[in-house]
Amino acid sequence: MIVFDCRRFLRTIRIAATALAALTLGVAGARAQEAEGVWMREDGASKVQFSPCGGGLCGTVVWLKNPNSKAHIGQKVFFDMARADQTSWTGQAFNPEDGKTYSGKIVVNGKKLRTSGCVLGGLICKSMNWVRAN
Repeated sequence: MIVFDCRRFLRTIRIAATALAALTLGVAGARAQEAEGVWMREDGASKVQFSPCGGGLCGTVVWLKNPNSKAHIGQKVFFDMARADQTSWTGQAFNPEDGKTYSGKIVVNGKKLRTSGCVLGGLICKSMNWVRAN
């Protein structure tokens, strides 16, 4: 004879629901650390779209506040960006202002992104903050 234990059944359902909720939140948290999408510079001067390219990640200018800036729409400013860990990528960063390419890094923290361009093995770096635009 099979006896149905209602309390045990409800406890099993609660555990399964909790596990499912934790898994769902974990996936959403992981997605929040992705760099793909459109990001606006904190000063509002430009927007860059990060998307997959050549096995890595590239960033292309998609909007400029000042159409007379040295950058232009469609210009690749981040390229060969490879994932370094859960929240960062490393590769190359092009600065349209001086026409030079630097070793670059992207770090994502939720809806914020920080880019860095460095020379002399990371001795001198310039960073820029971005916010997710989409």
